[in-house]
Amino acid sequence: MSVPAAAEARGGQAARRAHILDAAEACFVRNGFHRATMQDLAREAAMSPGNFYRYFESKEALVVGLVERERERGIQLVEEMGHSGDPRAALLDLIARYFVSITREAAVLRMEIWSEATRNPAISDLTARTEAETRDWFTETFSALATSPDCDPERLYGLVAPLMKGIIVGRAILPDYDPAPAVAQLHALLATGLDGRLPRAAPGTPRPDR
Repeated sequence: MSVPAAAEARGGQAARRAHILDAAEACFVRNGFHRATMQDLAREAAMSPGNFYRYFESKEALVVGLVERERERGIQLVEEMGHSGDPRAALLDLIARYFVSITREAAVLRMEIWSEATRNPAISDLTARTEAETRDWFTETFSALATSPDCDPERLYGLVAPLMKGIIVGRAILPDYDPAPAVAQLHALLATGLDGRLPRAAPGTPRPDR
C-alpha cells in the first residue's frame, strides 16, 4: 500500500471510530449504559455487529474511547490557554466556555460513566486515572498562577472540584438549569484562592478532596 493510500485508510478508520463514538454517546444517553446492548450500538451506528466489533470489542472499550476523546478535547483547550498572554484570564475563560457550553447529553453521559464506575472495576480504574490527571493539572496550574505564597493549590482544587461536578449534575438532571451563577461562583473562588485569601481551615479539618 502506498503512503497516501495508507494515510487515507487511517483517516477513514479514524472517521469511522468517531462515527461509532458519536452513535455510542447517543445510545448511552438515551438508553443508559446497562440497557444499551452491542446490537443496539451497532444499529445506532448503522453497521453490522461483525463490522462494529472490528473497532470496539465491548461497551467498556467504547467508554474508554469516549473518555479518551473528551481528554483530547481538554488538551486542545489547554493548548489554547498556553498561547494566551494572560494565563489567569485564559483559565477563567476556559472554565466559563466549558461549563456554560456543556450540553445536557454530554452531562448525562458523564453521569452514566460515573455511575458505571461504582460497579465496573475497569471503568472505575479509568475514572480514577482521569480524576488524578485532572487534579494534578489543576493544582500545577494554580501553583503557577498563584499571586500569593498563601495560595494552597491542593485545598483550592478540593473546593472547586465539587462545584465543577455540581454543574455537570445540574445540567444533566434539571431541564432549565443555568450554569452561569455557578460559573461566577467558581471564578470568585478561584480569584480568592489564587490571591491566598481563602479562610484558613480549622486544625484537623480534612481536605475536601480527600
